[in-house]
Amino acid sequence: MARRGSGLVDKVEINMTPMIDVVFQLMSFFMCTLKVVSPEGDFDIRMPIAAAAAALPDEQQVPPVRVRLAAGPGGELASIAMNGTPVADFDELRRRIIGLVGADTGPNSLAEKTEVELDCDYGLGYANVVKAITAVSGRVEDGRIVELIRKIKFTPPKKN
Repeated sequence: MARRGSGLVDKVEINMTPMIDVVFQLMSFFMCTLKVVSPEGDFDIRMPIAAAAAALPDEQQVPPVRVRLAAGPGGELASIAMNGTPVADFDELRRRIIGLVGADTGPNSLAEKTEVELDCDYGLGYANVVKAITAVSGRVEDGRIVELIRKIKFTPPKKN
């Protein structure tokens, strides 16, 4: 006994419209949130035509000032020297710094461009180092602080 019409004759059709709608919504979402990034390494740099070595040296440029502080056997200050020239005390060191950089301490001044390198003996007392920093960095004048040199560096410590 065979039944008539009992086969798989009907096909199920898939409705593609909702899937296409979702795809278009995703595309519009990603297009609206896209941020265009400029290419890396694309800098607008204008290099000078002449070589840098051909430029004239700055007339106001001061070579680094080297202040040498030598220690005695007990850690006391034995001697002070500025650029190899002996200095009597910290007041004279300050006067020489003022004579070197002048009274102008504003922007682009000689005091701003000058750098002091302190070369201290390993056994020197810390109070003497602070006095040297105070002598080259500024002074008090009429109740206000007048700055001299801001750039101060130290040589690496050396044991004798």
